Amino acid sequence: MAENITKTQEFFTYKGMPLVRNKDTIYYGNMYDEYVIMMQITEKTKVGNLDVASKIKIYKMATDEKLNPIEAIVKSSEKTSLYEALDIAYIWLTRASAE
Repeated sequence: MAENITKTQEFFTYKGMPLVRNKDTIYYGNMYDEYVIMMQITEKTKVGNLDVASKIKIYKMATDEKLNPIEAIVKSSEKTSLYEALDIAYIWLTRASAE
């Protein structure tokens, strides 16, 4: 008989929190926490052969499944680099967990 092997998927992390990307949408944080960050890359700039995010919309969202997506958004911002977006996302989640 074959053994059932459960494989757990490990996510890439930034400052200890999961970072998951699907095309131009990035989710940052743990879905079981009260809040998670959604980042949408809205503009890209060519740098050599690479597309680099040059405009990112950031949304702090409640993870309560009872809320519709518009009501779940409690804070938003816009940044010009992925580093700036991740930096503000980390600050928002750190402050939320301290409350």
